[in-house]
Amino acid sequence: MSAAVPDSPIIKFLPYQKAWITDASRFKIGMFTRRGGKTFGSCGEIVDDCTRAEIEQRKIRWTILSRSEATAKEALEDALKPMTRAYYAVLKGLSNRGQPQFVEDEFRVPAYQREVEQGGETFRVDVPAASYKTHEVHFPGGSRVVALSASPDSARGFGGNLLLDEFAFHKDSRAIWGSALPVAARGNHKIRVISTPNGKGNKFYELMTTAENGWSKHHVDIYEAVKQGLDVNIDELRRGMADQDKWAQEFELAWLDEASAWLDYDLISACEHTEAGDPGGYKGGMCFVGVDIAARNDLFVIVVSELVGEVLMVREIIAKKRISFAEQDRLLDDVMRRYRVVRVAMDQTGMGEKPVEDAKARHGSERVQGVLFSTASKLDMATGLKESMQDRKTRIPAGDPLLRADLHSIKSQVGVTGIRRLVADGDSDGHADRFWALALAVTAADLGPESFGYQGVPGTRSRWADPDQDDDEDKGGSGRWGDGGAW
Repeated sequence: MSAAVPDSPIIKFLPYQKAWITDASRFKIGMFTRRGGKTFGSCGEIVDDCTRAEIEQRKIRWTILSRSEATAKEALEDALKPMTRAYYAVLKGLSNRGQPQFVEDEFRVPAYQREVEQGGETFRVDVPAASYKTHEVHFPGGSRVVALSASPDSARGFGGNLLLDEFAFHKDSRAIWGSALPVAARGNHKIRVISTPNGKGNKFYELMTTAENGWSKHHVDIYEAVKQGLDVNIDELRRGMADQDKWAQEFELAWLDEASAWLDYDLISACEHTEAGDPGGYKGGMCFVGVDIAARNDLFVIVVSELVGEVLMVREIIAKKRISFAEQDRLLDDVMRRYRVVRVAMDQTGMGEKPVEDAKARHGSERVQGVLFSTASKLDMATGLKESMQDRKTRIPAGDPLLRADLHSIKSQVGVTGIRRLVADGDSDGHADRFWALALAVTAADLGPESFGYQGVPGTRSRWADPDQDDDEDKGGSGRWGDGGAW
């Protein structure tokens, strides 16, 4: 914003920032380059909206949810508060200069004075300036802006319009979105989402890339920003970054999957199948089951996979939260009844000891295998799952965002001792429980059916055998587990 007033503060918005400010869509989302002033432009819209509400004697509220307490404070101190003070200074200078106008090179706001009638005469009355607190800006007419660190609870408790700042970097972005959207919908409020990309494992990616979802979308990379007047040296920035992937993501706005993700989204998508996830598609074949035990807030997950040829087709995923161990036993028993289960691999770590022991008592120790989770065993299971997916030997349900988030949430890290370990990034509704249940199902299949140790007696023949063939010379069938088994 640039006011043609001598000695008044000047707030200069670039064309793409003006385009953002003047876009009155109820839902809009912007992917902007680093150093492009996305928070500055968004605060410009908020201050302008509050100012107009004050002039029209309305009350509005804006909430800014930032990735952390520090960034929330930075948005207020570096953008919102100085801009509000500048607006008031400009308004004072424009108090008698007519109606608001938006022209090519400057953005003028109306005079912040009100006309009141008293005794048949009209008077202009100055309105006092806004007041400032640590995390809030209060306008004299009752409008206010609050900046908070993002969390599902803060998203649920906000009032009025909402700005999600650097949304791709919010922890639990899906949970935050699930809390925020109903609040905004009830009050017909506006929602603004801005960020640079941060891989594909977050809600920002889904909102920005979903076609025809009713959102007004803005996209400004470093080249477009410089073209429109951003004063930065691109070559200098690139040299300073010294990381091509980071440069591509943060300045060229490329959707890069994090290098640390154990299963990237391209691999996950390649293993999705429209027939997977439907219990009604079960063909009566051998099934292998993975069970991730849960307590308190974790998910209890059962994954049932059927062997179809050489491919493990996921037939059913059962995910329940906060259920009793008795209910978990009942769900497993129901799976054992409905499917031809060859082997079950269950998480035996910690509280899993008793459920595994009970499952073995009910279904046989040959069919139920307990797995103790350790750094080494988790890496083995995750490697088996990854290789199975890379070979397209595992097929998963298509279009399940919770499953995709869980599978993508496992990250690979190398510690100071050089030992690789796997951790969940927390942006899913569990602790990657679906990932581990699927990995356990693949582990169960890799173990093969249980052999009963049958050995033919030399010199005996089946009634269907050739005259010169003994049963003990029969090597069995062929295939993945053709040399004998439980079925």
